[in-house]
Amino acid sequence: MKILLTGKNGQVGFELQRALAPLGTVHAVDSGDCDLADEQALRALIRTSRPDLIVNPAAYTAVDRAEDEAGGQLATAVNAIAPGVMGEEAARLGAAVIHYSTDYVFDGRKATPYVETDATAPLGAYGRSKRDGEQALMRSTARHLVLRTSWVVGAHGNNFAKTMLRLAAERKELSVVHDQVGAPTSAALIADLTAHLAMRLRHDPAFPFGLYHMSAGGETSWCEYASFVIERATQAGQPLSLTPADIHPIASADYPTRASRPLNSRLDTSLFTKTFGLRLPPWREGLNHILQQILRTP
Repeated sequence: MKILLTGKNGQVGFELQRALAPLGTVHAVDSGDCDLADEQALRALIRTSRPDLIVNPAAYTAVDRAEDEAGGQLATAVNAIAPGVMGEEAARLGAAVIHYSTDYVFDGRKATPYVETDATAPLGAYGRSKRDGEQALMRSTARHLVLRTSWVVGAHGNNFAKTMLRLAAERKELSVVHDQVGAPTSAALIADLTAHLAMRLRHDPAFPFGLYHMSAGGETSWCEYASFVIERATQAGQPLSLTPADIHPIASADYPTRASRPLNSRLDTSLFTKTFGLRLPPWREGLNHILQQILRTP
């Protein structure tokens, strides 16, 4: 199997290089190899590499900068247009596409976890670009998987957990929003599940392509998430300037950002687990593994 992997230096892309390697030849690229905002370069890359499978974790993820004109244009090019191009080129080759999306396609006003059939209503430019990318890929005739996930965290790259550890070493107290709820999802889990799906789709002519929610089990708030990270770091002997008791919950309204975030980022993963028979472990399980890696890295 020939696999074209984008975003190789991102949190998920880094883990996918490991997870996909046993399945065949992986041609991994980043923005330096091919700018996904350049439609012609992207088409040329796919036509030259002629993959059997395109795996696309690459995305423009600067949520607040996407609200600016330049950021919005880049988000549209990378998140909305590029997946459609991948779908068109994959269809010509007879290839499949695995693409990742986000809880930000929803407005977060639903009282219960979102299912795949819920109407999308993104609050900002980033969410709109990801929603439009889903739709562009789905409009193509390529066989595709769109996997929505949430609050990605990995040992490689920048993320909320690493930010909290840095701030906890510098400050005596922190204020973190408590009214945004979701599930931190390990990049390693996303990669391992993707590899399993890729192996299945290679051998199963009746593989159930489509849209699925794929995130860790359970739920937490950003404030509880921060407290968990600091608690584990303290137990590991990290020299920090604060304890979990020094992390104070605040409302989103008290921490204004350029782009609005959904208050409810919970994704119902029942369809995924029933369809594929795969376990989605509790978020603490994946985060513990990630933190073990982060905290032992000099």
